Amino acid sequence: MENDVAELLIKPSILRRIFAGNNGIRAGWSIGIFFILMALLTAAFFFPAKFILEKNGLPFAEQQPLQICVIDFACFLGLLGASMIMALIEHKPIISYGLEGTRRFAKLFYGALSGVIALSVLVYLLKLGGFLIFDGQPVLNWQVIQYAFSWGITFFLVGLYEEYFSRGYMQATLTRGIGFWWSALVLSLAFGCLHISNKGESPIGIFSAALDGMICCISLWYLKDLWWAIGFHASWDWAESYLWGTANSGRVVQGHLFSVHPQGNILWSGGATGPEGSILVIPLLLFIGLLMWIIWRRTNAPLSKSVGTTIPLSE
Repeated sequence: MENDVAELLIKPSILRRIFAGNNGIRAGWSIGIFFILMALLTAAFFFPAKFILEKNGLPFAEQQPLQICVIDFACFLGLLGASMIMALIEHKPIISYGLEGTRRFAKLFYGALSGVIALSVLVYLLKLGGFLIFDGQPVLNWQVIQYAFSWGITFFLVGLYEEYFSRGYMQATLTRGIGFWWSALVLSLAFGCLHISNKGESPIGIFSAALDGMICCISLWYLKDLWWAIGFHASWDWAESYLWGTANSGRVVQGHLFSVHPQGNILWSGGATGPEGSILVIPLLLFIGLLMWIIWRRTNAPLSKSVGTTIPLSE
């Protein structure tokens, strides 16, 4: 009898086994709690921001940098708040899940440089093949510089929010449940599917968004944080939307530097989707992934071998 009582006291309860694993709350429940927190906090920031914009005669428009800045910053605050609360629950540093890192500015800079170069190479290939036509020369003035700066800030916030949302807490938590690369694949596919709602999006554009997500996961695997990915994401969008003035997932923004239009077969030109809707984007992104593996595999230990990482391998 005494042994039976002792065994019951030592053996975890059924409820504990359902809700908790070796690393605390199980991954599925953690993500559920995270989504509830994020929804509540995002609403708390989003609706006042939207009200202030509309009160000042600035209804939300996806072509305007100020409105996008305000809305994305509000959404990021909700996401950050939810991540911080989960970090406290899981006894981790308050800024965790990809934002902690070291040499943040350097990684952000090199990521941004990589994104501009990659998108510019794609634009050059489209122009070389006759699939992208430039409409005259840009007019350089103070307003153009203002737009360059404002769109730079805007797309930094877009990259920060989308990368932290897709590859921050959810990547870290799913990794506990199904491993890093399976969670990377699931979340990258989900990221691609989120683009379905974009007007002017195409199947290739959706696939390229998912493939871009995997590129960013490679950087997380080797660099242990999201700063390179944030820079790459932000500058890719900046170069696509502002610098070259192409469509970005079917949207053309106000104040772009160059003016271009697609020509020919949309499979090659990307059509209304923009360069990321061209079939040429797929080998380009695969080549970037190969370069990342070649360059980083000898100089950066993968995430699984890093010391003190906030992303455990399995539950």
